Amino acid sequence: MHRTTLTSHRAPGDSPQRHGGPRARRRTRALVGSLSVAALVTSSAIAIGAAGAASAAPGTLLSQGALTEASSSESGGLGPRFAVDGDRSTRWASSPGDDQWFRVDLGDSFALDTVVLDWEAAYGKAFTIQVSDDAATWTTAATVTAGTGGVQTLDVDATGRYVQLVGTQRATGYGYSLYELEVFGDGTPVEVPETPGFDDEVTHHEFQANCSFSHFEKDDPIVFPGQPGASHLHTFVGNRSTDAFTTPESLFASTDSTCTVPQDHSSYWFPALYRGDTPIAPDIPMTIYYKSGIDDYTKVVPFPAGLEFVAGDMMATVDSFRTAPGAVEGWECGEISKSWSIPDSCAPGSQLNLRYQSPSCWDGKHLTPGAASHMGHGTHMAYPVAGQCPLSHPVAVPMLEFKIAWPVSGDMSDVRLASGSDQSWHYDFINAWEPDVLAALVKQCINGGLQCNPRGYDLYKPHRGTVLDEDFNLVG
Repeated sequence: MHRTTLTSHRAPGDSPQRHGGPRARRRTRALVGSLSVAALVTSSAIAIGAAGAASAAPGTLLSQGALTEASSSESGGLGPRFAVDGDRSTRWASSPGDDQWFRVDLGDSFALDTVVLDWEAAYGKAFTIQVSDDAATWTTAATVTAGTGGVQTLDVDATGRYVQLVGTQRATGYGYSLYELEVFGDGTPVEVPETPGFDDEVTHHEFQANCSFSHFEKDDPIVFPGQPGASHLHTFVGNRSTDAFTTPESLFASTDSTCTVPQDHSSYWFPALYRGDTPIAPDIPMTIYYKSGIDDYTKVVPFPAGLEFVAGDMMATVDSFRTAPGAVEGWECGEISKSWSIPDSCAPGSQLNLRYQSPSCWDGKHLTPGAASHMGHGTHMAYPVAGQCPLSHPVAVPMLEFKIAWPVSGDMSDVRLASGSDQSWHYDFINAWEPDVLAALVKQCINGGLQCNPRGYDLYKPHRGTVLDEDFNLVG
């Protein structure tokens, strides 16, 4: 059984009170999933969700800062996360259309008692509030058929982890738009530690892990494990031991690497670039940025041990390569940029460059592409959507951005990729970082909002210290 109660429209700036507590009390939320994510530093997998309903303090705000997704967003600055950020100056706005939805993941199953909707002018006239434990089977907890906008307080009596607003009729010609959607219930509040505050302006959240050319080989230990010579020719950088039989364990056991940081035993590889029949080796260190792929860079956690993935699509067309979420500037040389094919000619003495970004949202369960697909889960990695990780891939890990330069210029008509078309670009990665070093670099540089060199030092903010000393030993 469900009940519906509507409050009257309020003037801008007024704040509703729930259970005697102000809306401004935003630093507390019951999100068991956040604790699981924090454990990633020492764990290679996450168990998300739990059987039964958590219980304790009634009237706890459960939804603030939780993961969200929606059927659509009018723009990146109006994504669904803005409806649970506790800030009435931000909002979620859908595309025009009656059939739109907004969903929030509370991180665990809770006994729910109230949903508060704080509408912008584009409100819903008819909609339902639905609750689920698995995001597949939904129970209607509240129904509204004559909504008036403003702040609507809906009494619900339901238990679940996922709560969604499903619109069926708009009140205006626009979509649906919410300043906030708040879910209250019986939950154990978890104090979210404050992020260390700094007066520095944050312009970057990254560090470099640069690696030089290692070797060519027709091997691919992710796509063709244990099958030497089964792949097109790859250029390998990083761990020199990489071959068809490579595993995370074998990488970690090897100390022979071309990467700047000796504790990075990882392997990175990509299709070889040919000039005619000759493969061209990069002649300078390849820049590998470790960045935040989501807007809230403080939520990025280190890669789990042994994570493997492939970024890019060998079957991409010009259009799909141009619009791919990982494509940054396409092919570059001299004054040429945003070319989605290898340029016909590059200024003599220039270099051919390519930058591409990896997916940075992990499903929290599978370490390899094969493990995910064999279990019927598709891929284990995904790109962020509107600045946050989707509910299907809730764990934000570093986003790798490869920037590669090859010493080729002049007439480029005989320059090609070993994998096929110019748009078939992709790269592979197996994580074999020493966990304590990777965790320290992520915390200092990505979570700390710095622009770090491979040692975790920001030249422009020297007062923030470093992670590794000049001999690459951990500081502190």
